[in-house]
Amino acid sequence: MSIDIAEVFANGRPLVLEPGQIIFRTGDLVRSMFYVTTGELDLLRHTPNGAPLILNRAVSGFVLAEASAYSRSYHCDCVARDQSCLRSLTVGEFHEVLRKSPELAGSWAAQLAASLQKARMLSEIRALRTVSERLDAWLSDNGQLPPRGQIQHIAHMLGVSREALYRELAKRRAKSKSTMAGG
Repeated sequence: MSIDIAEVFANGRPLVLEPGQIIFRTGDLVRSMFYVTTGELDLLRHTPNGAPLILNRAVSGFVLAEASAYSRSYHCDCVARDQSCLRSLTVGEFHEVLRKSPELAGSWAAQLAASLQKARMLSEIRALRTVSERLDAWLSDNGQLPPRGQIQHIAHMLGVSREALYRELAKRRAKSKSTMAGG
């Protein structure tokens, strides 16, 4: 996201969240917009059987649940993955800053377009039938797997169980070892 978006929140109120802390839940009225200065937060929805799906992971430099700027209520839950620092503005303050600056409004529009592209890609990935296909598509868009300890979060994003993802990764490691050994 453009650094210009940080300017929208320059006068925002600081907020510190602890790991696991929830900032909003599905159905809550949208009163504020939040900019992530440090940390990571997950935007989650739950399947009918209760499994969490990560819709987005907001990191430093991003606005949480950006579509909420134009919505009455939130359509997901937001949970801090680690200690996170945010800046918040009321929705009215947020819109006023954008009205006053066409440049910031342009940066905001570009951020919304990038988020839409990312959401569409994730939707297409989740529509694939196998874990292998989903992982291949995710890797083609993201380059490589995250460090150990964070791989399980990819399972949530792909809409598969951790176990299914770990089995697929084990198959790939075994195939890679076999290829390296000449077999």
